[in-house]
Amino acid sequence: MSKTLLRWLVRATLCTTALAAQAQGASSPGSAHPAPTVRPDPLDAKASVPALSYRSSLSRYRGLGEDKPVSWREANDAVARIGGWRVYAREAQQPEPTPSGTEAAASPKPGRSGMDNAKPMPMPPGHGGHKSP
Repeated sequence: MSKTLLRWLVRATLCTTALAAQAQGASSPGSAHPAPTVRPDPLDAKASVPALSYRSSLSRYRGLGEDKPVSWREANDAVARIGGWRVYAREAQQPEPTPSGTEAAASPKPGRSGMDNAKPMPMPPGHGGHKSP
């Protein structure tokens, strides 16, 4: 870098810093940042202080319904009785019922040919599945 360019950069940096420091100084009455207010002396016992107010963060809490929690074994058994994850996957693939109650002829979705009749894949060799105690 040339000396002339370096001198110019130093001068520009000093001017910018001085302007920034001046802008942060005492603010005028109409500015966006009003002058800080004078706080009461913390050692003065007769100083007036604002009243304290407390609002619990849980005051607006709404509990869940009256549903009784189910143990994980009962939940797993219920899913197994229903048919497992495959039933949930089939439900997700079902088209939404039409509001009029009539079945409209739905066009097949691209890339989904033959998936409605797909059979589950067999377990890989050496994996016997989950065992119940």
